[in-house]
Amino acid sequence: MTMLQASRVDLRVIGEPRLLSGLDHGRADRHRHLSTHGAQPDLTRADYTKLAEAVGLRGRGGAAFPVALKLADLPAKGIEAVVVNGSESEPVSRKDRLLLTLAPHLVLDGATGLARALGAPHVLIAVHDAEAAMSIREALMERDDGLAIEVRDTPGRFVAGEARAVLSVLEGGLAVPPGRRVLPTRKGYHRRPTFLSNVETFAQLAVLARLGSKRFSSTGLISEPGTQLLTVDGAVQRPGVIETPIGVPLEAVMQFSGAAAGPVLLGGYHGRWLPHSGGVVLKRPDVSSGIILALGTDSCPLGEVHRVSQWLASQSAGQCGPCVFGLAALVDDFDRLVKGDPSGWHDAERHLGLVPGRGACAHPDGSARFLASALEVFGEDVRLHLSSGSCGRHVKGVLPVPRGAW
Repeated sequence: MTMLQASRVDLRVIGEPRLLSGLDHGRADRHRHLSTHGAQPDLTRADYTKLAEAVGLRGRGGAAFPVALKLADLPAKGIEAVVVNGSESEPVSRKDRLLLTLAPHLVLDGATGLARALGAPHVLIAVHDAEAAMSIREALMERDDGLAIEVRDTPGRFVAGEARAVLSVLEGGLAVPPGRRVLPTRKGYHRRPTFLSNVETFAQLAVLARLGSKRFSSTGLISEPGTQLLTVDGAVQRPGVIETPIGVPLEAVMQFSGAAAGPVLLGGYHGRWLPHSGGVVLKRPDVSSGIILALGTDSCPLGEVHRVSQWLASQSAGQCGPCVFGLAALVDDFDRLVKGDPSGWHDAERHLGLVPGRGACAHPDGSARFLASALEVFGEDVRLHLSSGSCGRHVKGVLPVPRGAW
């Protein structure tokens, strides 16, 4: 396995760089972008659909929805906008912000090329990070795409990154997902058909358009070729963003990052726990958000999970009972469990069966998945806390949680 390391400590590559190509010395302006990737080809809607279908391209956000199916769901005419969701509000993830900041032209190529192919007059880029927004605005001054392109600032709260919450903000509303679950391809921006995906998806489209399906498929899995961006953090010596072939072993990424042995969280704070990194390959949808967190063995796992549960509850949109009351109840359950109260464990098991599938958005479901996975993987720690009131380890704050969030 070829391993290359860029000059930036937070930007590394296993194998051949694609999305991160040419970024060894920092942000790529228009000239360096074109010298690295070449000119952007002018493709039709049918071309994009055929390419996305040929390589099985999936969205690089939480849902990992096939891009070809999303394109097929759009009507033949009347598409209002292409929306780039850069509201990367998961506190650990850095991959989309890195692309917007260092490779803005690659993202813009994917978005504008698709907009022209779809006949969409608007490209909207929703960003909550000030540095990323500035980078995109500077890049737009270097281009003339013949489209109405706007960069819109969005809040940084967790649920504000959900697709329907982003659309609400773009229309001047609150940054919360509405109760109705209607696909943006049917009713998106201004309730008209819209293609919406996250930042990395558009960068991948730009690479796919240039390479074609055969060259794009020269790395990765047969079932899902190409590369992926991963944010690695927690108990690691070299945290940051890594580009890897899809299907790379998790253990290789952990070793490359200098991770401590122990449990691993895949998919961020709506993801699932693994007892160790062995025997797992990294592909969608298991690692759809591209987040990998190493816990190590020195910190109290249940205490770490309880800290995150408090943050998750603080991020509620306040729209439904499962989110407002269900997550608050789970915070209390885990607090009592960590202190050795058996009722905390019993109540957590009961509440985790009541929360999923009843919320106005995916936040309650994802939070419940994270907590239920913790109870399963950290079963021995649960027994120690219930029998002795502690597992013998202090909470060191290995899992990143924004300060002042709760």
